[in-house]
Amino acid sequence: MNRLEGNWWSEPCEEHGSAFSLKVKSRLHEEQTPFQKIEVYETEKFGNLMVIDGFVMLTSRDNFLYHEMMSHPALYTHPAPKRVLIIGGGDCGTLREVLRHPEVERAQQVDIDEGVTRAAELYFPELCEFNDDPRAELHFADGIRWVKEAEAGSVDVIIVDSTDPIGPAEGLFNEAFYRDCYRALGGNGILVQQSESPLLHMRLLTEMHGAMRTAGFPDVRTLQFPQPVYPSGWWSATLAGKGGVLDQFREVDARNKVYPTAYYSVGIHRAAFALPPFMQEAFDRVRNQA
Repeated sequence: MNRLEGNWWSEPCEEHGSAFSLKVKSRLHEEQTPFQKIEVYETEKFGNLMVIDGFVMLTSRDNFLYHEMMSHPALYTHPAPKRVLIIGGGDCGTLREVLRHPEVERAQQVDIDEGVTRAAELYFPELCEFNDDPRAELHFADGIRWVKEAEAGSVDVIIVDSTDPIGPAEGLFNEAFYRDCYRALGGNGILVQQSESPLLHMRLLTEMHGAMRTAGFPDVRTLQFPQPVYPSGWWSATLAGKGGVLDQFREVDARNKVYPTAYYSVGIHRAAFALPPFMQEAFDRVRNQA
Protein backbone atom coordinates (compact mmCIF):
# COMPACT_ATOMS: atom_id res chain seq x y z
CA MET A 1 0.00 0.00 0.00
CA ASN A 2 1.28 3.47 -0.89
CA ARG A 3 2.18 5.48 2.14
CA LEU A 4 3.89 8.51 3.58
CA GLU A 5 6.29 7.63 6.39
CA GLY A 6 8.31 10.41 7.90
CA ASN A 7 9.64 12.48 5.00
CA TRP A 8 9.37 9.71 2.40
CA TRP A 9 6.49 8.96 0.05
CA SER A 10 6.66 5.43 -1.38
CA GLU A 11 4.89 3.49 -4.12
CA PRO A 12 5.41 -0.26 -3.72
CA CYS A 13 5.00 -2.52 -6.74
CA GLU A 14 3.93 -5.57 -4.79
CA GLU A 15 3.67 -8.04 -7.67
CA HIS A 16 7.28 -7.36 -8.67
CA GLY A 17 8.77 -6.95 -5.20
CA SER A 18 9.98 -3.39 -5.71
CA ALA A 19 9.21 0.15 -4.59
CA PHE A 20 9.96 3.74 -5.54
CA SER A 21 10.36 6.54 -3.00
CA LEU A 22 10.77 10.30 -3.01
CA LYS A 23 11.73 12.52 -0.09
CA VAL A 24 9.02 15.12 0.43
CA LYS A 25 8.79 18.47 2.17
CA SER A 26 5.02 18.83 2.44
CA ARG A 27 1.64 17.85 1.05
CA LEU A 28 0.30 20.69 -1.10
CA HIS A 29 -3.05 19.29 -2.18
CA GLU A 30 -5.44 16.45 -1.38
CA GLU A 31 -8.79 15.93 -3.08
CA GLN A 32 -11.25 13.09 -3.59
CA THR A 33 -13.07 13.67 -6.88
CA PRO A 34 -16.00 11.53 -8.07
CA PHE A 35 -13.45 9.44 -9.95
CA GLN A 36 -10.21 9.24 -7.96
CA LYS A 37 -8.04 10.66 -5.20
CA ILE A 38 -5.59 13.38 -6.27
CA GLU A 39 -2.61 14.40 -4.13
CA VAL A 40 0.25 16.81 -4.79
CA TYR A 41 3.46 16.89 -2.77
CA GLU A 42 6.49 19.16 -2.76
CA THR A 43 9.58 16.97 -2.94
CA GLU A 44 13.17 17.79 -2.08
CA LYS A 45 14.76 17.02 -5.47
CA PHE A 46 12.01 16.27 -8.02
CA GLY A 47 9.89 19.41 -7.73
CA ASN A 48 6.17 18.81 -7.32
CA LEU A 49 4.77 15.29 -7.39
CA MET A 50 1.23 14.39 -8.47
CA VAL A 51 -0.23 11.14 -7.17
CA ILE A 52 -3.55 9.64 -8.30
CA ASP A 53 -5.09 6.83 -6.27
CA GLY A 54 -1.69 6.20 -4.73
CA PHE A 55 0.23 5.95 -8.01
CA VAL A 56 2.83 8.42 -9.28
CA MET A 57 1.51 10.39 -12.24
CA LEU A 58 4.26 12.93 -12.78
CA THR A 59 6.93 15.11 -11.23
CA SER A 60 8.23 18.52 -12.25
CA ARG A 61 11.70 17.10 -12.81
CA ASP A 62 11.17 14.26 -15.27
CA ASN A 63 7.74 14.62 -16.91
CA PHE A 64 9.37 15.95 -20.10
CA LEU A 65 10.50 12.42 -20.95
CA TYR A 66 6.97 11.07 -21.03
CA HIS A 67 5.22 14.04 -22.60
CA GLU A 68 7.74 14.48 -25.41
CA MET A 69 7.78 10.79 -26.32
CA MET A 70 4.00 10.49 -26.20
CA SER A 71 3.61 13.27 -28.75
CA HIS A 72 6.53 14.06 -31.06
CA PRO A 73 7.29 10.60 -32.53
CA ALA A 74 3.66 10.10 -33.58
CA LEU A 75 3.21 13.66 -34.87
CA TYR A 76 6.40 13.53 -36.95
CA THR A 77 5.46 10.11 -38.28
CA HIS A 78 2.09 11.31 -39.57
CA PRO A 79 2.50 13.15 -42.91
CA ALA A 80 0.15 16.03 -41.97
CA PRO A 81 -1.16 15.95 -38.38
CA LYS A 82 -3.75 18.71 -38.36
CA ARG A 83 -6.40 17.19 -36.06
CA VAL A 84 -5.26 15.63 -32.79
CA LEU A 85 -7.36 13.96 -30.11
CA ILE A 86 -5.87 13.36 -26.65
CA ILE A 87 -7.72 10.87 -24.45
CA GLY A 88 -6.75 11.48 -20.82
CA GLY A 89 -3.78 13.78 -20.42
CA GLY A 90 -5.46 15.91 -17.76
CA ASP A 91 -2.16 17.40 -16.59
CA CYS A 92 -1.97 19.07 -20.04
CA GLY A 93 1.72 18.27 -20.63
CA THR A 94 1.00 16.24 -23.75
CA LEU A 95 -1.34 18.98 -25.01
CA ARG A 96 1.50 21.48 -24.61
CA GLU A 97 3.85 19.34 -26.71
CA VAL A 98 1.20 18.73 -29.38
CA LEU A 99 0.52 22.45 -29.77
CA ARG A 100 4.21 23.20 -30.27
CA HIS A 101 3.63 21.80 -33.78
CA PRO A 102 2.51 24.69 -36.00
CA GLU A 103 0.79 22.33 -38.45
CA VAL A 104 -1.71 21.23 -35.77
CA GLU A 105 -4.96 23.12 -36.34
CA ARG A 106 -7.12 21.54 -33.63
CA ALA A 107 -6.24 19.63 -30.46
CA GLN A 108 -9.07 18.18 -28.39
CA GLN A 109 -8.23 16.88 -24.91
CA VAL A 110 -10.86 14.64 -23.32
CA ASP A 111 -10.24 13.71 -19.69
CA ILE A 112 -12.92 12.31 -17.42
CA ASP A 113 -11.71 14.20 -14.33
CA GLU A 114 -11.56 17.99 -14.34
CA GLY A 115 -9.85 17.85 -10.96
CA VAL A 116 -6.59 16.70 -12.55
CA THR A 117 -6.45 19.71 -14.85
CA ARG A 118 -7.32 22.18 -12.10
CA ALA A 119 -4.60 20.72 -9.86
CA ALA A 120 -2.12 20.93 -12.74
CA GLU A 121 -2.98 24.58 -13.32
CA LEU A 122 -2.12 25.29 -9.69
CA TYR A 123 0.95 23.13 -9.16
CA PHE A 124 2.31 22.46 -12.67
CA PRO A 125 1.50 25.74 -14.47
CA GLU A 126 4.37 25.23 -16.92
CA LEU A 127 2.46 22.28 -18.39
CA CYS A 128 -0.66 24.38 -18.92
CA GLU A 129 0.84 27.26 -20.87
CA PHE A 130 -1.00 26.27 -24.07
CA ASN A 131 -4.41 25.76 -22.44
CA ASP A 132 -5.62 29.10 -23.77
CA ASP A 133 -4.29 28.50 -27.27
CA PRO A 134 -7.20 28.98 -29.71
CA ARG A 135 -6.46 25.53 -31.20
CA ALA A 136 -6.94 23.82 -27.82
CA GLU A 137 -10.25 22.35 -26.66
CA LEU A 138 -10.51 20.97 -23.13
CA HIS A 139 -13.40 18.58 -22.56
CA PHE A 140 -14.18 16.78 -19.32
CA ALA A 141 -15.98 13.67 -20.43
CA ASP A 142 -15.70 9.91 -20.93
CA GLY A 143 -12.95 9.38 -23.51
CA ILE A 144 -14.21 5.91 -24.46
CA ARG A 145 -17.63 7.30 -25.36
CA TRP A 146 -16.04 10.30 -27.09
CA VAL A 147 -14.11 8.06 -29.48
CA LYS A 148 -17.11 5.80 -30.05
CA GLU A 149 -19.22 8.81 -31.05
CA ALA A 150 -16.51 10.56 -33.10
CA GLU A 151 -17.18 11.08 -36.78
CA ALA A 152 -15.43 8.53 -38.99
CA GLY A 153 -12.10 9.83 -40.31
CA SER A 154 -12.34 13.00 -38.24
CA VAL A 155 -8.88 12.94 -36.58
CA ASP A 156 -5.31 12.37 -37.73
CA VAL A 157 -3.65 11.34 -34.46
CA ILE A 158 -5.15 9.88 -31.29
CA ILE A 159 -2.95 10.01 -28.20
CA VAL A 160 -4.13 7.85 -25.30
CA ASP A 161 -2.38 9.46 -22.33
CA SER A 162 -4.04 7.38 -19.63
CA THR A 163 -3.34 6.01 -16.21
CA ASP A 164 -2.62 2.30 -15.73
CA PRO A 165 -5.28 -0.12 -17.09
CA ILE A 166 -7.30 -0.16 -13.89
CA GLY A 167 -10.29 1.87 -12.74
CA PRO A 168 -11.52 4.53 -15.21
CA ALA A 169 -8.74 3.65 -17.71
CA GLU A 170 -9.42 -0.09 -17.94
CA GLY A 171 -11.64 0.25 -21.01
CA LEU A 172 -8.87 1.99 -22.97
CA PHE A 173 -6.83 -1.20 -23.35
CA ASN A 174 -8.98 -3.52 -25.45
CA GLU A 175 -9.93 -4.40 -29.01
CA ALA A 176 -13.31 -2.67 -28.91
CA PHE A 177 -11.72 0.67 -28.06
CA TYR A 178 -9.04 0.21 -30.73
CA ARG A 179 -11.73 -0.51 -33.34
CA ASP A 180 -13.41 2.77 -32.45
CA CYS A 181 -10.05 4.54 -32.77
CA TYR A 182 -9.47 2.94 -36.17
CA ARG A 183 -12.83 4.20 -37.40
CA ALA A 184 -12.27 7.74 -36.06
CA LEU A 185 -8.84 8.07 -37.71
CA GLY A 186 -8.27 9.32 -41.23
CA GLY A 187 -6.45 7.36 -43.93
CA ASN A 188 -2.92 7.85 -42.56
CA GLY A 189 -4.12 7.99 -38.96
CA ILE A 190 -1.93 7.03 -36.04
CA LEU A 191 -2.93 5.86 -32.57
CA VAL A 192 -0.34 6.09 -29.79
CA GLN A 193 -0.90 4.81 -26.26
CA GLN A 194 1.26 4.59 -23.17
CA SER A 195 2.05 0.91 -22.72
CA GLU A 196 3.74 0.48 -19.34
CA SER A 197 7.13 -1.07 -18.60
CA PRO A 198 8.75 -3.58 -21.00
CA LEU A 199 10.52 -5.13 -18.02
CA LEU A 200 7.42 -5.64 -15.89
CA HIS A 201 4.44 -5.64 -18.25
CA MET A 202 5.33 -7.57 -21.42
CA ARG A 203 2.09 -9.54 -21.22
CA LEU A 204 0.12 -6.29 -21.48
CA LEU A 205 2.34 -5.08 -24.32
CA THR A 206 1.87 -8.23 -26.39
CA GLU A 207 -1.88 -8.18 -25.72
CA MET A 208 -2.00 -4.58 -26.94
CA HIS A 209 -0.15 -5.50 -30.13
CA GLY A 210 -2.55 -8.35 -30.76
CA ALA A 211 -5.67 -6.30 -30.04
CA MET A 212 -4.52 -3.38 -32.22
CA ARG A 213 -3.81 -5.70 -35.15
CA THR A 214 -7.13 -7.51 -34.71
CA ALA A 215 -8.86 -4.11 -34.65
CA GLY A 216 -7.51 -3.48 -38.16
CA PHE A 217 -4.20 -1.66 -37.77
CA PRO A 218 -1.67 -3.23 -40.21
CA ASP A 219 1.42 -1.91 -38.45
CA VAL A 220 2.05 -1.75 -34.69
CA ARG A 221 5.35 -0.65 -33.14
CA THR A 222 6.55 0.10 -29.62
CA LEU A 223 9.03 2.79 -28.67
CA GLN A 224 10.85 2.96 -25.33
CA PHE A 225 12.23 5.68 -23.09
CA PRO A 226 13.45 6.16 -19.52
CA GLN A 227 10.97 7.27 -16.87
CA PRO A 228 12.60 7.27 -13.43
CA VAL A 229 9.45 7.72 -11.32
CA TYR A 230 7.48 4.84 -12.91
CA PRO A 231 7.94 1.18 -11.92
CA SER A 232 11.31 -0.16 -13.19
CA GLY A 233 12.27 3.26 -14.60
CA TRP A 234 11.79 1.91 -18.16
CA TRP A 235 8.62 2.90 -20.00
CA SER A 236 7.04 2.58 -23.43
CA ALA A 237 4.46 3.87 -25.87
CA THR A 238 2.89 1.80 -28.63
CA LEU A 239 1.92 3.20 -32.04
CA ALA A 240 -0.63 1.70 -34.42
CA GLY A 241 -0.73 2.99 -37.98
CA LYS A 242 -3.88 2.85 -40.06
CA GLY A 243 -1.99 3.53 -43.30
CA GLY A 244 1.18 1.56 -42.61
CA VAL A 245 3.39 4.66 -42.35
CA LEU A 246 5.33 3.84 -39.18
CA ASP A 247 8.60 2.92 -40.92
CA GLN A 248 9.41 6.52 -41.79
CA PHE A 249 9.01 9.99 -40.33
CA ARG A 250 9.39 13.61 -41.40
CA GLU A 251 13.04 13.77 -40.44
CA VAL A 252 13.73 17.15 -42.02
CA ASP A 253 10.84 18.73 -40.14
CA ALA A 254 11.93 17.10 -36.88
CA ARG A 255 15.49 18.29 -37.36
CA ASN A 256 14.39 21.83 -38.15
CA LYS A 257 11.73 22.18 -35.44
CA VAL A 258 11.45 25.72 -34.11
CA TYR A 259 10.74 24.82 -30.46
CA PRO A 260 13.01 23.34 -27.78
CA THR A 261 12.86 19.78 -26.49
CA ALA A 262 14.83 18.33 -23.60
CA TYR A 263 14.78 14.67 -24.72
CA TYR A 264 13.25 14.19 -28.16
CA SER A 265 15.51 14.52 -31.21
CA VAL A 266 15.92 12.89 -34.62
CA GLY A 267 18.45 10.48 -33.13
CA ILE A 268 16.21 9.63 -30.19
CA HIS A 269 13.30 9.07 -32.58
CA ARG A 270 15.27 6.45 -34.50
CA ALA A 271 16.81 4.85 -31.43
CA ALA A 272 13.54 4.59 -29.48
CA PHE A 273 12.17 2.04 -31.95
CA ALA A 274 15.25 -0.22 -31.72
CA LEU A 275 14.08 -3.07 -29.49
CA PRO A 276 16.00 -5.63 -27.46
CA PRO A 277 15.59 -9.24 -28.70
CA PHE A 278 13.09 -10.34 -26.06
CA MET A 279 10.69 -7.56 -27.09
CA GLN A 280 11.18 -7.98 -30.83
CA GLU A 281 10.69 -11.75 -30.66
CA ALA A 282 7.45 -11.37 -28.67
CA PHE A 283 6.04 -8.81 -31.10
CA ASP A 284 7.08 -10.92 -34.11
CA ARG A 285 5.11 -13.83 -32.71
CA VAL A 286 2.03 -11.63 -32.35
CA ARG A 287 2.43 -10.33 -35.92
CA ASN A 288 2.83 -13.82 -37.34
CA GLN A 289 -0.32 -14.98 -35.54
CA ALA A 290 -2.41 -12.05 -36.80
